[in-house]
Amino acid sequence: MPFGFLMPKNVNFFDLFDKQVAYAVDAAVHFKRIVSDFKVDEVERSKMKDIEHQADDIAHQIIDQLNKTFITPFDREDIHSLAKELDDIVDMLDTITNRLLVYKILSPDRNLTEFANVIEQSVKGVAEAVRGLRNLKNQKKILEACREVNSLENVGDRMRDDMLGDLFETYAKDPVSVIKWKEIYQDAETVLDICEDVVHAVESIIVKQA
Repeated sequence: MPFGFLMPKNVNFFDLFDKQVAYAVDAAVHFKRIVSDFKVDEVERSKMKDIEHQADDIAHQIIDQLNKTFITPFDREDIHSLAKELDDIVDMLDTITNRLLVYKILSPDRNLTEFANVIEQSVKGVAEAVRGLRNLKNQKKILEACREVNSLENVGDRMRDDMLGDLFETYAKDPVSVIKWKEIYQDAETVLDICEDVVHAVESIIVKQA
């Protein structure tokens, strides 16, 4: 009797990463729409949660297949790191969306809209870099996307600092609002930090494969 049925089937990790990063883009686009329209309600919260659940499922599939697969396209620890960090992007966007609802934020905020725009750009840059791993002959294009994400993270640092400075002036007599918005702005900047972590993982993979 042939023993082929005992061996794990070939797993295309690139397909799984493409799906995972697509959910990250969906989450970023949805977050920008929520913030821009400032339609923060249970319906929009549920849509983000659905994206988060779908992204989680893909992350679990990647880790599960990693544990069953002998041959992988690049180092196992890099696959694990990439899956976790991509999942973290969606988790953090879900967290911010939930905060807006729980904190009963009822009016649009120009600063958060600006952050949402930068987050969308950064996540799309992450998507370009991750999708590029399928064909490392396009290293130049991949590294350009990585540099763009790194640059946007620096922009996010400056934005956060400027916004926190404005925050303490605007809500000088309202410490509760200061606490709420401080957490939201810092969480928004954390999304950009995670995006940078993803492209650092991509850059590490490229160096190891060279």
